Amino acid sequence: MKEKTGRAQASIKPSGSYVGNPGPDAGIKPRAKSDRPIDAGVDIGHVHLRAADLEKIRAFYVGILGFDVMVELPGALFLAAGGYHHTLGFNTWESNGGTPPPPGTTGLYHVAIRYPTRAALGDALRRLRDAAWPIDGFNDHGTHEAIYLRDSEENGLELCWDRPPEEWARDAEGHLTFANRRLDLAGLLRAGLDEEGG
Repeated sequence: MKEKTGRAQASIKPSGSYVGNPGPDAGIKPRAKSDRPIDAGVDIGHVHLRAADLEKIRAFYVGILGFDVMVELPGALFLAAGGYHHTLGFNTWESNGGTPPPPGTTGLYHVAIRYPTRAALGDALRRLRDAAWPIDGFNDHGTHEAIYLRDSEENGLELCWDRPPEEWARDAEGHLTFANRRLDLAGLLRAGLDEEGG
């Protein structure tokens, strides 16, 4: 074990859906640093959303994207990949039959679902294409490639894949510089097909 950023880190390969934060090891410098920084290992463990219709949620997240149902309770559904307890939670406890918030209100902009490889993101794009699911947009941010869409309840989603941190563009001081490039959709659709033989 070695000491980094005030915490001990074991050289254990992450398992399941957790991949960790590459920022500290990649030498990424924040634009503004907190006077009392949070532990660098802190991550978003899951997102839990109010829902109107859990069957529509299941049809999209399980039927199209391929998440597993980890726990199902009256009025709640907890989903994940790779055996994690839950990455996404949905409940209808206070929102059964409800409607999305109208434009002009505050709240969630989108949830980013990070795929471990470009091939896995390509698989997600093929699933959406095969289901004829509407897509709002695409972008290559340099740090990651992203597909933007809305789920069955109009929640914003970003499906993305992070490039290796050593490929992230930065300025002379080590700050990130996001790009806004056209995503290679044809290449993304083909990603992973050679390995699958298809």
